[in-house]
Amino acid sequence: MSIDPSSIPNFGGQPDPQPQGPAGPVLPDQDLVKQLLDQMELKYVVDEEGDLAAPWEQFRTYFMFRGEAEQAVFSVRTFYDRPHQIDEKPQLLESVDDWNRRTLWPKVYTHTHDDGTVRLIGEAQMLIGTGVDINHFVSSTVSWVRAAIEFDKWLVEQLGLEQEVDEAEKPEEPGDDGE
Repeated sequence: MSIDPSSIPNFGGQPDPQPQGPAGPVLPDQDLVKQLLDQMELKYVVDEEGDLAAPWEQFRTYFMFRGEAEQAVFSVRTFYDRPHQIDEKPQLLESVDDWNRRTLWPKVYTHTHDDGTVRLIGEAQMLIGTGVDINHFVSSTVSWVRAAIEFDKWLVEQLGLEQEVDEAEKPEEPGDDGE
């Protein structure tokens, strides 16, 4: 099973071409996701647990297969690395609730770590145990990746984090090393 390169939607805003693939349902696997990520020109790694992950500057997206037989699930889970303080959690929850009401995916939730920092996690899932249409699988996966990126941009705007992002991206000036 392979993916036609012309079938991969791009991130440039042009209309998405119609995917072409095998007739009938397929059982997606990690190799298919790797092909898709290669064709989207996204870097990825396989972690120590065997899960596929695509890293970005402020988050990483995992492509995971869980369960067996008819209960098998494909999950795209994004861990947003930006730490938030526990006293910011009410505002985060309000923002996340707003996102979850307005969009289909990813559904985003908070996770409070033992050190008191709060991080966000986004997730979308597809039941794949009985097979899925390759076109549906490709378009859903690409849409979920796009949405994970859009959520990060949206949250930066919602919480007024643009200055933080600008400062993180600003090159260091000579002499700014504290000496």
